[in-house]
Amino acid sequence: MIPPDYDAAISTAALFDDSATGKIILRGPDAPMFLGNLSTNAIVPLPLGGGCATYFCDSRAKALFQAAVYHVQLDDAPHALWLETTAGRDAALFQHLDRYLISEAVELENATERFAQFHLAGPHTKAILESALAVELPDLVDFQHVERTFGHLSAASVRRRDRLGVPGFDIVCLKERAEGIARMLLAAGAVHGTPESREILRIEAGSAEYGQDFDESRFVMEIAGAATAVSYAKGCYLGQEPIVMSRDRAGHAPRSMVKLRGENVLAPAAKLFSGADEIGVLTSATVSPRFGPIALGYVKWKHREAGTALEAELATGRVAVSVQS
Repeated sequence: MIPPDYDAAISTAALFDDSATGKIILRGPDAPMFLGNLSTNAIVPLPLGGGCATYFCDSRAKALFQAAVYHVQLDDAPHALWLETTAGRDAALFQHLDRYLISEAVELENATERFAQFHLAGPHTKAILESALAVELPDLVDFQHVERTFGHLSAASVRRRDRLGVPGFDIVCLKERAEGIARMLLAAGAVHGTPESREILRIEAGSAEYGQDFDESRFVMEIAGAATAVSYAKGCYLGQEPIVMSRDRAGHAPRSMVKLRGENVLAPAAKLFSGADEIGVLTSATVSPRFGPIALGYVKWKHREAGTALEAELATGRVAVSVQS
């Protein structure tokens, strides 16, 4: 049986509560430069209403934090940076930033508990948002965002984020306004989403998540999608040298994160083999209502092509898996 919220996410729209997402606000004229010196993407050129993905690494380019950065306008700061990271990682990221903050004109605020956040996912998300808002939305590209007011409630930030393999928007608002905004979105046609369906959609989409698919031991360029979160044109930043060396010497990272499909239920941490050679490991696994047993994992570079046949070593023995596009 297909879960109703999963079906809604692929046919209409499902509303997922992402309020636990870590949220840090940076105010001050040096905030863009400060973040740019510590993370992989170009932060300084971000226009108001723009955003990007980025990673915070150590000197070896091992991934410490996965993040999104938005250039926002707040009542008390016409130009501020809104930084989001993995749920439960906000305090650690705040400490990481504070450690490097010396004389820069930057103020940090951990705003995780002050704001709620939803993710609306599905092919009808824009229409449902416009119905709830009673106004048209511009056609936003990934990470673009606008401020909009839901009825008589205070303004919320509406951000385009296609994170689950279907069109998606994040809606961020003050926590005391969250219940009312959720009611309006559900009344407009969204279906309440569950963490279980969200996880299936995430793995289907090949979207890596800190703590599940990588941690501080993983070279950032091996993570799926990391290339779009790295700028080679900006100035120096922490972890830059190994990233540039990987590009210039080998032309690629030694391993690559891939989507896999199997005939049997798969398990995280299962080793992957090509014949007698161990060539990778699974990280996330689930059973998709559409695709059956699926997983994310890392394989050595030459085994990354779609259709490559491998084996996963489970407790019951080895089972066949294949790399997906």
